[in-house]
Amino acid sequence: MLTHSANKFVERATVNLANERATVEFDAEKTNVEKMVAAVRDVGYDVVVDKIVLPIGGMTCASCVYHVDHGLRAVPGVLNVNVNLATERATVEMIPGAVTLADLKHAVEDVGYEVLDLGDGQAGSTELVDREAQVREQERQREWRDLMIGILFTAPLFALSMTRDIVHSLKIHDFLPWLFDWGGFNWLLLALTTPVQLYVGRSYHRGAWKSARALAPNMDLLISLGTNAAYWFSVIVLFAPLFGFKIESHLYFESAAVIITLIKVGKYLEARAKGQTSEAIKNLMKLQAKTARVERDGAEIEIPVSDVRVGDIVSVRPGEKIPVDGIILSGASSIDEAMITGESLPVEKTIGDPVIGATINKVGAFKFQARKVGRETALAQIIKLVEDAQGSKAPIQRLADQISAVFVPAVVALALATFAVWMIFGPQPAFNMAFVNFVAVLIIACPCALGLATPTAIMVGTGKGAENGVLIRSGGALETAHKVTAIILDKTGTLTRGAPAVTDVVISDFKFQISDSRAKEKSEIINLQSEILRLVASAEKNSEHPLGQAIVKHAQDAGLKLSEPEEFGAVAGHGIRARVDGRELLVGNAKLMSDFNIALDGLTEHATTLADAGKTAMFAAINGHAAGLIAVADTLKPNSRAAVEALKKLGLKVYMLTGDNPRTAAAIAHQVGIENVFAQVLPHQKADKVKELQAQGEIVAMVGDGINDAPALAQANTGIAIGTGTDVAMQAAEITLISGDLRGVVTAIALSKQTIRTIKGNLFWAFFYNILGIPVAAGVLYPFFSLLLNPIIAAGAMAFSSVFVVTNSLRLRGFRAPVI
Repeated sequence: MLTHSANKFVERATVNLANERATVEFDAEKTNVEKMVAAVRDVGYDVVVDKIVLPIGGMTCASCVYHVDHGLRAVPGVLNVNVNLATERATVEMIPGAVTLADLKHAVEDVGYEVLDLGDGQAGSTELVDREAQVREQERQREWRDLMIGILFTAPLFALSMTRDIVHSLKIHDFLPWLFDWGGFNWLLLALTTPVQLYVGRSYHRGAWKSARALAPNMDLLISLGTNAAYWFSVIVLFAPLFGFKIESHLYFESAAVIITLIKVGKYLEARAKGQTSEAIKNLMKLQAKTARVERDGAEIEIPVSDVRVGDIVSVRPGEKIPVDGIILSGASSIDEAMITGESLPVEKTIGDPVIGATINKVGAFKFQARKVGRETALAQIIKLVEDAQGSKAPIQRLADQISAVFVPAVVALALATFAVWMIFGPQPAFNMAFVNFVAVLIIACPCALGLATPTAIMVGTGKGAENGVLIRSGGALETAHKVTAIILDKTGTLTRGAPAVTDVVISDFKFQISDSRAKEKSEIINLQSEILRLVASAEKNSEHPLGQAIVKHAQDAGLKLSEPEEFGAVAGHGIRARVDGRELLVGNAKLMSDFNIALDGLTEHATTLADAGKTAMFAAINGHAAGLIAVADTLKPNSRAAVEALKKLGLKVYMLTGDNPRTAAAIAHQVGIENVFAQVLPHQKADKVKELQAQGEIVAMVGDGINDAPALAQANTGIAIGTGTDVAMQAAEITLISGDLRGVVTAIALSKQTIRTIKGNLFWAFFYNILGIPVAAGVLYPFFSLLLNPIIAAGAMAFSSVFVVTNSLRLRGFRAPVI
């Protein structure tokens, strides 16, 4: 049932359970597909949505983005469109079956642009990216060729024209009179200008015609109008005597040619700089191994990495890249994961440990089973996330988008008004001055800078995030992160390792830390400790309880040889009973000891002290006597305290959220340096705590790693997932820390602040340039300083403005993660 407000415009709706489709007939003048989708979602269901990325050709400015966006949105069945000038791509979300690729291509062509043909649409994503790069490179080569032709003709044209003007202004009549007083001089200027105007500038004229025909004016229209006005007016002046009349006016051939060539210079430099903004993606793609050695039919063969299948057994030698993601079956090694996680130290790996494709095997040889290949590998997912983020828009861009919708028509109107005012009120020769100012206004206006201000910074910012182990899903997330005022850190898996570990062993009345016990205690006590630990670990050997497994792991890491328990039994809710090497063991809580009449001999005080420190103490009794206790806790990650201190220095209010009781929670919070604690919070209450802070006016970031953190991550203004956690948490979050290191939160916020500063600088320049440049070009300074802006200078300024914006964004490549 359609319960949305759109339902009153629905004429008929038929839902088929077998094919899971709904056929809806509705009044297209009063509602649309988007409202139909909203109606379905309102009643708790969803609509299958497909996403396609189209490489767009012919976009040059913010106005182009606006027109492509609106052209695609007008296609029935399209739900959302995101057009990015920096990447020259359109990302389209649509209902599968309701829209075809041909529909989208026609929509783009109808507004004067084109969808680049990349060949076989069935190719893999990496191949398509390579093909698009080839197409873009061919475009850049054409631009370079056109630029060289432009310079070849424009350089002598400009030199001749300027020299003649100087000679005439200084009245040096005897300087090269055969050239400057030659009747064919102006015809020479025409000959030099025509190839530039008609050939080098053809892309602008073609774009202008398409945009005018589609009623979608863009930057091409401004350039074409300005240069054609200068060129054809000069042609008319030059040809007029042939038809029996004479027009006394300056010729503007050099203006037309120099304007086109200068803009070509700017566009080429801009294209090169834009190519550098996507450097992070290129570097990520280069990380992938080219080949893999796999076992097939009993033999080891080398195949392209694209041919590796899930389940293949892959061999890796020292110094080689790991081709795909998998699990080690035999061998051990030290693996450099810095290119994926940002961690500088190699990670030790052994049987059963996961390995990540594109990381580097340092020393040992091993075999692993391929678990994720192709688009499913961690590297492929990272590349996709970064590409999606680079193609997204930040909210700060909305103002530029709104202005771009009316920018070009407004400039054309202003140029015509400028011409009219100077014709009416300007000094003689009024026409010449009016014409020069008319062309200058058209040429100096630069919607390119407006269109590039935000996306170029987003591209570089998200790329730098990936290089530092921080995956940012969208431009919006990058923008919001710098506004955060409060941050909630889930305890388990975020501040702590998320797995229990042995922290203390107490023997009778002797207590000492595991880490330095050998340096502090006598050898006989150490031997007694080791023996108790060995017996307890042997008893827990077959236990599935996390605390028991932690004791077993600790004993194995200590090199103790465990025995098989002769008897084993669980005492529900209290602990275990076992027989090991002929000894009766009890391991569990105080209630278990009490039930078997075991005197604790002063161990209770130690247990209380450990509990106050947030640790779980398990008593051990051997042959009816209390032997000691073993404390287990979810230990803090090494950098948690430093990260919390860094967050506080950023001015953030830091909160810890946990399901632990207040005493245990306070102990952990004290260790990590957090004063604000949410204790005894049930999983379904986590999102409520986020809402609670938001109600107090805080901009909240939530950091978590578990499935039960997903609602809170989604509720927060900025959700940050720990990359070592669950997929559900990462899907709900806008930012993912690949390595799981909490210092990545500090990096994300610092990167957000620097990126937003860059965007604001770009937007300020784009607005300031146009607000100042257009009036100057219109001649507002002439009444006060007798200054007019030459169209050639206007062209240089216009070309420089977009190059400035892109190069300013490229400064973000120098971002360095804060040292903590």
